[in-house]
Amino acid sequence: MQDFFNIEGRVAIVTGGLGQLGTQFTKQLAGNGAKVAIFARRTRTKDEIEAQFPGLSENVRVYEADVKDKDSLIAATDQVTADWGVPHVLVNNAGIDSKPDGDADQNAPFEVYPKKYWDDIIETNLTGCMLCSQVIGTRMAEAGRGSIIMVGSMYGMVSPNQALYAYREERDGKPFVKAISYAASKSGLLNMTRYLATYWAKKGVRTNLVTFGGVKTGSFDKEFIDAFLQRVPMGRQAEIEEFGPIVQFLASDASSYMTGANLVLDGGFTAW
Repeated sequence: MQDFFNIEGRVAIVTGGLGQLGTQFTKQLAGNGAKVAIFARRTRTKDEIEAQFPGLSENVRVYEADVKDKDSLIAATDQVTADWGVPHVLVNNAGIDSKPDGDADQNAPFEVYPKKYWDDIIETNLTGCMLCSQVIGTRMAEAGRGSIIMVGSMYGMVSPNQALYAYREERDGKPFVKAISYAASKSGLLNMTRYLATYWAKKGVRTNLVTFGGVKTGSFDKEFIDAFLQRVPMGRQAEIEEFGPIVQFLASDASSYMTGANLVLDGGFTAW
């Protein structure tokens, strides 16, 4: 029988492929035979790549590109195409959020939330996905095939529950509000996904969104984790390894009749 999940020889671009999620996506794709081009703001040596992706360095390369800079995306995509051919897969993974331990302004109440943080997050998370899709998706459409995978968040479907963060004000003595910008950027990906899915459907380019819930990282306060898990029907955070296979599914022919969809992996958080 045909292995519909086979991605061997396919060329994938993963933006932000050196971060926590991006590393997992890269390992999943490269480990199953794909050639993975990571777009990052600085290149890496082969030794650095081998250290982060043991045994996979022949299938992984890092290209210098900024998702907010269209010219750099064009140059990097040209180089990937010259090296490996027109990409089959784009994983729009690069993204930022306000830092829990950052300046108080980054987590300020909505009434006084600074526009500069809004601009930075929207430009990276939303405009960056548009530019990457425009540059790389156009090449795919010209080739008559391709899969664009948007990386979303449960906060793109529901508003952040501010009660999860209430302990911060009690502990630190200053307001802490999960900011609007991240949620707005991720919710924007819902309709960007649908737009591109319908726009390029007859050109053979599929576009789908994966909505992820909380993943175990060890970087969150115990108070947050305890409150969060009370709101997750499965009662646990995701293991990072659970997120890779869905990306392979969307990169493969197993999802060949799927476009414009939102696949939710959140332990049931948004089901309540």
